[in-house]
Amino acid sequence: MILKLIIFAVVGVLIYRFFGGKFPKFSRTSEEKRLDKDTLVECEKCHTYITVKESIIVNGKYYCDECVV
Repeated sequence: MILKLIIFAVVGVLIYRFFGGKFPKFSRTSEEKRLDKDTLVECEKCHTYITVKESIIVNGKYYCDECVV
């Protein structure tokens, strides 16, 4: 009886994986959380979108060059 359940579970997992199912990741690395330099972020003051490398971060918020001056 237990052997049938194990075989059924293995077959179910194989079918799930075959059709493109992915198992969830429970921990995120810092690389996944990090933003790329080309990612667009919104300026807190004027609400325009700029890239991360062009933005200035103040207290964890993104600002463009014109709003900081």
